[in-house]
Amino acid sequence: MRQDATTHRKATKQAESSRGVAIVASSRDNGLRPSEWLCVTSGARTIRERLMKRQFLLVSAALSLAVLCALWFAPPAQARGNATGSARNPARVAWKFAASGDSRNCGDVVMPAIARGVKKNGALFYWHLGDFRKMISADEDIQHLPAYRSLPLSISEYQQIAWTDFINSQISPFGTLPVYLSIGNHEMVPPKTRAQFLTQFSHWLDAPNLHAQRLRDDPADRKPKTYYHWSKAGVDFISLDNATRDQFNEKQLAWFEKALRSDSADRRIRTIVVGMHEALPDSIAENHSMNQSPTGIESGRRVYADLLRARDQGHKYVYVLASHPHYFLDGVFNTDYWRQHGGVLPGWIVGTAGAERYALPEEATSARAAKTNVYGFLLGTVSPGGEIRFTFQRVKESDIPAPVAQRYTSDFVHWCFAENSAAR
Repeated sequence: MRQDATTHRKATKQAESSRGVAIVASSRDNGLRPSEWLCVTSGARTIRERLMKRQFLLVSAALSLAVLCALWFAPPAQARGNATGSARNPARVAWKFAASGDSRNCGDVVMPAIARGVKKNGALFYWHLGDFRKMISADEDIQHLPAYRSLPLSISEYQQIAWTDFINSQISPFGTLPVYLSIGNHEMVPPKTRAQFLTQFSHWLDAPNLHAQRLRDDPADRKPKTYYHWSKAGVDFISLDNATRDQFNEKQLAWFEKALRSDSADRRIRTIVVGMHEALPDSIAENHSMNQSPTGIESGRRVYADLLRARDQGHKYVYVLASHPHYFLDGVFNTDYWRQHGGVLPGWIVGTAGAERYALPEEATSARAAKTNVYGFLLGTVSPGGEIRFTFQRVKESDIPAPVAQRYTSDFVHWCFAENSAAR
């Protein structure tokens, strides 16, 4: 051990001596004293180490910036199928929403069960696609309320209470769950008007998020309208008004196309869902849709073409929901017309919230799915990437809450399920 230590000390001294000799030699070559040359070489070494450290930091910063730029400006991912989508920072978890329309006739019986099913499935909101009450004559459910069974209402008395009944019997069961309302043609049965609709349902049409969105779109737009939109977790929901045959008018079209341009330019928006009462023209349900007026055909085709551009050029997922016919259809735009005029958008009809059920059209064989003599709602599950999977959730007679059956009688509840149909 002592010998090893002695040997190590000798080697160290020899190395130091050699280094000293080298310093002396170099100092002579440069005309410097050894102490001066040692100072110069030590300073150079320090400068070189600092430069290397700074270079390392600059390279690290450049790499970090490159990664951030790649994430920010990356081209949108595209998914072909029913639609094309793109996203940055997608939602981290899937979430759900629900929709259906046409709750006249037996809606006071069916809608409480729909509300229960919507909440049970974890949907974040419910979207009613129009036709709350019959309005041209008293709904059968109102006629079977205890107060009116023996003393029927006159038409004017009925029309005065119909919308209040809708709020109390159909919206209230949702509790604190947000409800969005689209206007249907039965909301425009005289003497009702759009102005009355806006007044009666201002609580929902001017909800805080809708009010805020309207002002973001136009700071001067302070009054609610019968058409509007709202965004949630990368999905823009657009509710349109085609309740009368003069729609869509130019004012609504200009608003809609502005909203679409904004969505197409916004990388945070991955998906567009458009809802309305009547289906856009040239669908499987064209005999009960916007095809019933020249304005409806022209303006509806324009909206459809706008949505095709949002899908193909804006790289968004696009889905179209409607009610009006009282049945369920999945694939309503799978027609020769749209296959030859730009392509088939994924579309649904879900007029299944309590109205008298209709027979399916002959063309329903072209749909992905078609059902009548059913009640229920459409449940949309939004994936983290923005694609939406829709499933029909059927409501059965056994789903009607006991207090509702007691209020209207079990016989009337059974009538709603067995007899409220023109498709027998």
